[in-house]
Amino acid sequence: MTIHDVGLLIPIIGVSIPVLIVLIVFYFSSKETKYKYDALIEASKNIKNTEGVKSLLESSLKGRKSNTDYRKTGLITMFTGVGLAFFGNYGLRNDVVMGVGLLVIFIGVGQMIAGYVYPNQPDEINKVVEDFENK
Repeated sequence: MTIHDVGLLIPIIGVSIPVLIVLIVFYFSSKETKYKYDALIEASKNIKNTEGVKSLLESSLKGRKSNTDYRKTGLITMFTGVGLAFFGNYGLRNDVVMGVGLLVIFIGVGQMIAGYVYPNQPDEINKVVEDFENK
């Protein structure tokens, strides 16, 4: 095996490792889902009440709700951008890093606007609906 052959193996390995990681993640994710459904079937066999089975099914099939507050993440992202912009302007004297900082600031501003436009907390959603109904 020559140096040229090893040079060809490096890109092949570099491309195949991420593919292998994705396949491993999918394998274990499907295995976990299978175990969850097997446990659900076993639990439903032991429940005599049909309402109990129905509530068990509903609780297991509910999607996980994200509890992300976009205003909080937007504020964190904005100040990360401010830090990058200051670092680019005063630390490195580099316009590219300052530009990246400004980009991150605007991403944070967008997240904060999304947090006010699309409230995700139940109390906030109820308040928005009540305000709409009162109009």
